[in-house]
Amino acid sequence: MDFLPIFLDLEAQPCLIVGGGATAARKATSLLRAGAALTLVAPTLNDTLTAQAASGQLQHQARAFQAEDVNGQRLIIAATNDLTVNRQIAALARAHNIPVNVVDDPDACTFLLPSIIDRAPVMIAVSSGRASPVLARMLRTRLESLIPAGYGRLATLAGSYRERVKARFSAQRDRRRFWDRVLQGAVAERILAGQFTEAEAVIERELAPDALEHDMGEVYLVGAGPGDPDLMTFRALRLMQQADVVVYDRLVAEPILQMTRRDARRIYVGKERNHHAMRQEDINRLLADLAKEGHRVLRLKGGDPFIFGRGGEEIDTLAAEGVPFQVIPGITAASGCAAYAGIPLTHRDYAQSVTFVTGHLKDGTINLNWAALAQPNQTVVFYMGLVGLPVIVEQLLAHGVAPTMPLALIQQGTTHLQRVYTGTLATILEVVMADPPQPPTLVIVGEVVTLRDKLNWFSPPDAPPEAERPL
Repeated sequence: MDFLPIFLDLEAQPCLIVGGGATAARKATSLLRAGAALTLVAPTLNDTLTAQAASGQLQHQARAFQAEDVNGQRLIIAATNDLTVNRQIAALARAHNIPVNVVDDPDACTFLLPSIIDRAPVMIAVSSGRASPVLARMLRTRLESLIPAGYGRLATLAGSYRERVKARFSAQRDRRRFWDRVLQGAVAERILAGQFTEAEAVIERELAPDALEHDMGEVYLVGAGPGDPDLMTFRALRLMQQADVVVYDRLVAEPILQMTRRDARRIYVGKERNHHAMRQEDINRLLADLAKEGHRVLRLKGGDPFIFGRGGEEIDTLAAEGVPFQVIPGITAASGCAAYAGIPLTHRDYAQSVTFVTGHLKDGTINLNWAALAQPNQTVVFYMGLVGLPVIVEQLLAHGVAPTMPLALIQQGTTHLQRVYTGTLATILEVVMADPPQPPTLVIVGEVVTLRDKLNWFSPPDAPPEAERPL
């Protein structure tokens, strides 16, 4: 994070803008809407600023900037068309520890003015951190269409009930559940429809003594996908923001974890080969116990929870314990990583079926139906197959697969660190020996790998060079 987003209270605070053109007028409008006591220094003003000065909304000093103008200011904006003057203002502001924004000169700024979505008292600020103001304005436009004006009225109503809710519910968890019901349910719908009296009646019923029982919580079994946050489903994102506790795996990417509620308790239960932070049986027990304590538990798993994610084992325990749960599928690694590597898992000319198998079983062996996996015209995807790659190669060759059969290994697929290793059954071990990949790595075997050269579209900027042998 390059900048700390903050909201300043400028009500009746002295603020200074130097400049009298269209840019200064836009900045002045924002400061006046925030209640600032605004002084504007410029020899002349455009029509908008002239009218604001005449109506007493701001004070105009009709002259060039002087060093003394910065004294006592709470915030300063330099908006002249003279770079030297703007830099002088910035230097003086810095010397007096006054926040300063210099128009079209981001390196001279100590704060940035974001694009704003105003749903007062709800304020949403969007910034590109100096990189692209145009992009920030585009994002603001998109958000404007998604956030109804009624959210401001909803926030006002919620603010008027805060103290009563605190008095009614002593536990933070109960308050959170109350506000989740209010802000996402019938109250919100009535506010957005303009039915304010009805909305207040609903919230009063929610505050009744028996409205919130300390009943059992719920478990959300959510597939986080292969790594790219943009591949999450809308439903997954909604539940991620509702959960009180987050129980997450090693394969959950950090950007996805950051999309959960900031105040949610986080419990890491990741498993690496020969090193488990928590045994699966204990994870199953933990989920049930947390829900029975009344928590809404997010069980966040990489990929899809029902494809080699042991999600079935977890909800089997929940069902036996009578714990409510939901299952939200995610994009499995085979689908996501193959797509980002430009390798279609099926293709009319190369593969009419696809098989997903795990690279190791519960006892650490790789005891698979190799004869079935060696059949032609199919694609075979090995999850967790990196350690067992020599066995995979040996068994496929032993069961009649040609040494020229193409392979691809996809490391950290769909992320900015994605790297793809390609070769054949005869060459792939040399490729990985020369430059060993790191888990998580997916193994794809099949003629479809030859299409990668033509169909590869994803080129992450931070990824190291790819390792390959001619196919």
